Amino acid sequence: MPGRVLVSGGSGFIGTNLVESLARDGFDVLSFDHSAPRIPAHRRYFRRVDLLDRDAVTSAFREWKPQQVVHLAARTDLDGASLDDYAANTTGTEIMLDAAEAAGTVTRMLVTSSMLVCPPGYVPKDEHDYAPHTPYGRSKVETERITRGRDPQFVWALLRPTTIWGPYHHGLRDQFLRVVRRGLYLHPGGRSCRRSYGYVGNAVHQIRQLLDATEGVVRRRMFYIGDPAIELLDYINGFSRRLTGKNVRVVPYALMKSMALCGDAASALGFKGLPLTSYRLSNMTGDNVLDMSPTLAVTGPNPFTLEQGIEATVAWLDQPAA
Repeated sequence: MPGRVLVSGGSGFIGTNLVESLARDGFDVLSFDHSAPRIPAHRRYFRRVDLLDRDAVTSAFREWKPQQVVHLAARTDLDGASLDDYAANTTGTEIMLDAAEAAGTVTRMLVTSSMLVCPPGYVPKDEHDYAPHTPYGRSKVETERITRGRDPQFVWALLRPTTIWGPYHHGLRDQFLRVVRRGLYLHPGGRSCRRSYGYVGNAVHQIRQLLDATEGVVRRRMFYIGDPAIELLDYINGFSRRLTGKNVRVVPYALMKSMALCGDAASALGFKGLPLTSYRLSNMTGDNVLDMSPTLAVTGPNPFTLEQGIEATVAWLDQPAA
C-alpha cells in the first residue's frame, strides 16, 4: 500500500528521479528543497524549505506526518574552505533527525552520506574507517556520526552514493557530455581504469528497496548505492557511440601527461577552466572500486543495464528545454 514519503533534496539530481518514481507509483510525496523542481510537474509535491530553519522543518514534519524519509539534501560541491561551510550537511541532518523523532509518525529514514568519506582509490577496512580529504568529505563523516550518535527509535540506515549519473544531472550534461558530443574528449591509452559508477535508475531502485526491506537487514547499516564497477572507457565509449557514432580518441599516456603538465603551469599562472591538469589526468586513470555486493544482496539485481541507462540519458539530453 503506497504511503507518505518525504524526500529532502527532492529538486536535486537523485531527488528528482526518486520523486518521479514514487509519484508515478501512487505514493504521497513531499519534496523538501530550497530550489524549485527541475520537472515543472513536481511543483505539486514541492515545499520550499531551508534545511537550517528548524521551525520550518519541524512544522512541515508535524503537519504532513510522513511515514518514511529519504534525506538527500546537502551541499555537495567541493568548494568550501572548512567544515563550517557545510552546515547544511551537519546541522541540517541534526534538525532532520530531531524533526522526524518529534513527528512520531516516521517508521524508517535513509540518511545520505557520500563515498567521499574516503578519498577515491582508498578501500576502507569497514564502514567506520574514515579518511576524508576535503571539507565536504569531513561533513559527511559528521553526518554519519551524528546519525549513529542519535540512534533514533525508528529504523534508519546510511547511504553512500557512488558516482551517480543519468537524466537531470545538469553537470554531466553541461561538462562531460558536451565535450563528448563535440568530439573533443581524449582518453589516455595504456591504462585500465575501473570505477564504481551508478545509473540513477538503479540508484532509485536500490533506495526504494531499502525503504521496503525487512527491518533486520536495514537497521543501523550502511549501503553503497550504485552499480558494480565498470571500465571507465566502456562508459565513455558507450556515450560517444550514441552521440557521435564512434568511440572517443585514445591518446598515448605520455602525451596526455605532457599536456597535463602544461595545464598545471597555466593553472599556476592563474588561468581557469583548463581542459587537462595532472589532477584531472589522475581522475581519468585511477581506480575507485567499492564493494556493491552487500547492497545487491538486499536490493536484488539492478533493473537497468549500462546501455539502457545511456539511452535514457541521451533521450533526456534531446528533450527541449522546459
